[in-house]
Amino acid sequence: MAVEEEGLRVFQSVKIKIGEAKNLPTYPGPNKMRDCYCTVNLDQEEVFRTKIVEKSLCPFYGEDFYCEIPRSFRHLSFYIFDRDVFRRDSIIGKVAIWKEDLQKYHNRDTWFQLQHVDADSEVQGKVHLELRLSEVITDTGVICHKLATRVLECQGLPIVNGQCDPYATVTLTGPCRSEAKKTKVKKKTNNPQFDEVFYFEVTRPCSYNKKSHFDIEDADEVDKMEIRIDLWNASNLKFGDEFLGELRLPLKFLRQSSSYEAWYFLQPRDNGNKSLKPDDLGSLRLNVVYTEDHVFPSDYYSPLRDLLLKSADVEPVSASAAHVLGEVCREKQEAAIPLVRLFLHYGKIVPFISAIANAEVRRTQDPNTIFRGNSLTSKCIDETMKLAGMHYLQVTLKPIIDEICQVHKPCEIDPVKLKDAENLETNRENLRQYVDRIFTVITKSGVSCPTVMCDIFFSLRESAAKRFQGDLDVRYTAVSSFIFLRFFAPAILSPNLFHLTPHHPDPQTSRTLTLISKTIQTLGSLSKSKSASFKESYMATFYDNFNEQKYADAVKNFLELISSSGRKDHKSIEQPILLKEGFMIKRAQGRKRFGMKNFKKRWFRLTNHEFTYQKSKGDHPLCSIPIENILAVEKLEEESFKMKNMFQVIQPERVLYIQANNCVEAKDWIDILTKVSQCNKKRLTVYHPSAYLNGHWLCCKATADNTPGCTPCTGGLPANIQLDIDGDRETERIYSLFNLYLSKLEKMEEACGSKSVYDGPEQEEYSTFVIDDPQETYKTLKQIVASVKTLEQEHAQYKRDKFKKTKYGSQEHPIGDKSFQSYIRQQSEISAHSI
Repeated sequence: MAVEEEGLRVFQSVKIKIGEAKNLPTYPGPNKMRDCYCTVNLDQEEVFRTKIVEKSLCPFYGEDFYCEIPRSFRHLSFYIFDRDVFRRDSIIGKVAIWKEDLQKYHNRDTWFQLQHVDADSEVQGKVHLELRLSEVITDTGVICHKLATRVLECQGLPIVNGQCDPYATVTLTGPCRSEAKKTKVKKKTNNPQFDEVFYFEVTRPCSYNKKSHFDIEDADEVDKMEIRIDLWNASNLKFGDEFLGELRLPLKFLRQSSSYEAWYFLQPRDNGNKSLKPDDLGSLRLNVVYTEDHVFPSDYYSPLRDLLLKSADVEPVSASAAHVLGEVCREKQEAAIPLVRLFLHYGKIVPFISAIANAEVRRTQDPNTIFRGNSLTSKCIDETMKLAGMHYLQVTLKPIIDEICQVHKPCEIDPVKLKDAENLETNRENLRQYVDRIFTVITKSGVSCPTVMCDIFFSLRESAAKRFQGDLDVRYTAVSSFIFLRFFAPAILSPNLFHLTPHHPDPQTSRTLTLISKTIQTLGSLSKSKSASFKESYMATFYDNFNEQKYADAVKNFLELISSSGRKDHKSIEQPILLKEGFMIKRAQGRKRFGMKNFKKRWFRLTNHEFTYQKSKGDHPLCSIPIENILAVEKLEEESFKMKNMFQVIQPERVLYIQANNCVEAKDWIDILTKVSQCNKKRLTVYHPSAYLNGHWLCCKATADNTPGCTPCTGGLPANIQLDIDGDRETERIYSLFNLYLSKLEKMEEACGSKSVYDGPEQEEYSTFVIDDPQETYKTLKQIVASVKTLEQEHAQYKRDKFKKTKYGSQEHPIGDKSFQSYIRQQSEISAHSI
């Protein structure tokens, strides 16, 4: 989800690896161990939670989390909790990283010390104030000074224990006085509109003095005064109201101006308490990759995009812009991700991969090593399978993976690791059954393999067979090296990375999946001496169960089917595909004539056939909405029910209102529901952004409940994977990579010149580049550099224009914004340098 900024879209995303914690404080009891989990928070809003690791002070999580960030934020925070069965889970400590500091730790494993957490430091949100210092002449003719404090509104206050009923206290304090006043409580909102004014008498009445509006004593007193605004959550609990944040402003700054209006970030309360030493709470290992893409309108990217898209037609392909990107990037994966997405978007992925695969096959000398390296070709095919093959994995592997994770059958076949109560033969039989079932499901799933993958496999097969005509098996191994080695085997080994399970499996299940993955990988490899390929003797013994010819024949038939020319795509798979599920809160739809329209927690389940909800997971559905009945899926304004993260599923007869757990979950559900219903013939073009309550629509005030919508529907996500990608965003990412590695581009230009002129032995510094045609490559490099420098100038101009228009203290950049202050310093330095 992008934030619009005057024609430019800003996309934020974060990819996190939560490794492990160590040296957590012992539990104050006889056991001393803890049951810990870790949460990921945008400010105070939880967006992800790991599994619970029981009975450990050094818990290993090993979990990955990726999300598109749909709103602005100040901190990315990580909290370590200790589960408590009888009471609320307790916080052990936290790691909070300022948004502007995220680049310091970009893609690096880093140990962070856990910090102490207390209620007074956990604040978020901003407040809008207007202060006015004025003279008042009394009836007797003397002058006094009064301060008017107007509390207009707040935004983004934290939700405490599922609710937020905020109010503000306004206090004028001085050396010898303290006067406090309070706003009304605003129910069920974290964006309260107060708009209340409070008056305070600042100075004592005195005779008017032309030299100064204050006598000496009063001036000293005013300089020591301050106005303090505290935000609180009105709680019904006996522990009292919860502190949400405060703001302290000295009155002396009003001596320069009698009126002042601005937005401010709320600050923690300084209560003088000393926090614990960081070493007392342990540490947490994290790897964080935060990305912020500033995307211009499509026309800006035309030269670079056109240069990239014609890569498949360039002869030789090593002289193309896409291949050059793979040469200059430090990791091939960096280049592969945006390239694959861009070519998928424009429907050119198959010719592009065919071209670079042909070039790689021509350079390969041994058929046994074909596509075994981490080349641009391998990484691009890996990324294509991940994007196009997710539903394919859901159909084939997910049911059995779920069973393995839930049943926990013992499958250890290493005699050294065998537990006392386990039987080796029983474990072998359990493992054999699992391998047999997964192997059968895979080899019978050829008709479900996505068309784009089949077209790529056909190209690989033909290219390999033509290059190594004496090897009859190379047409199979070229395909199996991807579909088994790089697709099915990794998905079995780490199902959480392929969205087959929500978390990394427990150690016993992980070991079972490792043994299955090894066996499936070997079965699919079609190597001559399979038992010898295992280092472990127990694996070689176990593999004897699968040495029959029927397994090799099944693999060949499967590979033949998925790499055949002219194969039709079986779009309508009879078996429903589970796309997403989880608990959310829904409002009654009014299906019954009488009854309250209250809110209830339900388990929602979305497949490619229907959208259902039930009381709990596994129960019979209470309501089922066919996909063809979903006319639109849109956000719902918070004012409707005073609830955040709400969206609406619009049907022909009624609307289903749903509240997600957080902003990331809400975005995910809206996106996938929109995508799966995008091709419905009766989709709406307009909708109501607010609810129909008390006889009228809150947005347009129309009284009839069947009144057509008042707001255009959002564009949504097309159902076709080729279009389910933002081409401009991917081109912007490619520009960023070229700009990052600009020095390598220049080095490559030098290498082209060296090869063209001397045509002799390569210099060592140029030997890393693949340059088949120096003149063509040089032309491409000049075009790339020109396009990159043009875009760089556009970004620089945008930053200068934004700097001129930005106002400190505005709603977008409240006072107290550390990131904006650093931005001001940075832009000031750039301006001074340019002058």
